[in-house]
Amino acid sequence: MEQPLDVPELAAGEFMLRPWRLSDLPLVREASEDDYIPLITTVPSSYSEEAGVAFIERQWSRATTRAGYTFVIAACSDRPVGHVGLWLKNLAEGRASLGYWVVKSARGQGAAAAAVDTVVDWALSDLRIPRLELWVEPWNMASIRTAERAGFQREGLLRSWQQVGDERRDMFMYSLLNHERCCPGSGRQATAAAPWSGS
Repeated sequence: MEQPLDVPELAAGEFMLRPWRLSDLPLVREASEDDYIPLITTVPSSYSEEAGVAFIERQWSRATTRAGYTFVIAACSDRPVGHVGLWLKNLAEGRASLGYWVVKSARGQGAAAAAVDTVVDWALSDLRIPRLELWVEPWNMASIRTAERAGFQREGLLRSWQQVGDERRDMFMYSLLNHERCCPGSGRQATAAAPWSGS
């Protein structure tokens, strides 16, 4: 049996990325009250302590089953403000995908940008993944800015790509290749990674 993934703690500027804890239930509660987050994630749309605990246990299971890494985005005070995930479903083909959200009370403070920059650096430098992908709805300008600031390039529009709530929605497809590792706003320079082994 394969070993579970080890979710590290990563410094992200004024924020920290760390594994989920049961003490993060207030974050799940606030996210469940958002109009959009429960539609595109497994955050419960109706919060209860039981549903919140189940959500956190699902995040732990991502590492146990090697499906991916899930991080809480925490302010320096350790107040949890959001979530970022690196999903490994297509790792055998040299691809991984990112997803992220920040609760309304913490938006506009750079949390998503810091988290995505940090996960991108780690995924491309340490894990040496050849290609990162993410999907954003065309109206979601905040997420689009976050993706593009991290160096992702828009590849096209995927029509009726994802179920969001009770309807199919279009998504912009974004990608970032390892040899393109240059992120506007972060000061990183493009560097070539060592060959990816595919294991």
